[in-house]
Amino acid sequence: MAGRAQYEELIRQFSAFGAVKREMGRLLPSDCPGGSVAVLTLLGRHGDMRMSKLAELLAVDMSVTSRHVAHGAERGWIERLPDPADKRSRILRLTPAGQDQLDEIAERTTQLLSHRLGDWSDDEVRQLSRLMARLRTSFDDCRAPAARPPALSGDEQSTRTPAITT
Repeated sequence: MAGRAQYEELIRQFSAFGAVKREMGRLLPSDCPGGSVAVLTLLGRHGDMRMSKLAELLAVDMSVTSRHVAHGAERGWIERLPDPADKRSRILRLTPAGQDQLDEIAERTTQLLSHRLGDWSDDEVRQLSRLMARLRTSFDDCRAPAARPPALSGDEQSTRTPAITT
């Protein structure tokens, strides 16, 4: 198991990773915020689905999901079709325009990563991808109540490195 200093360094790296996310966010089209990208990505990856399934995959409240879907539908990227199994429900589907938007975002992101990681070997890029996937797996279902770490004593709390978010 890694030592305390290694976990503290991870905290610093996670905090600094905000700069990477901000740069990736700047390349998104102005009318396609991150929430919309997430919706388009999930519909592109998983296909047609109900709003409740999308909310589950996004791990956000239905009202947040509904706003993201409305944003995409207003732009013609998503269509809401009647659910044949339950006429009160809607099935969400990525439109051809939504697929085009998703393809454009993927191209922009690929170009950015290619530029920024151009001096990395193929093996280093594969290793980063593998380790990031493993990290996500370790945090598999963030919606489920997680086992809380034991409470720190007063002495431990004062020496703890705080998590800084950016």
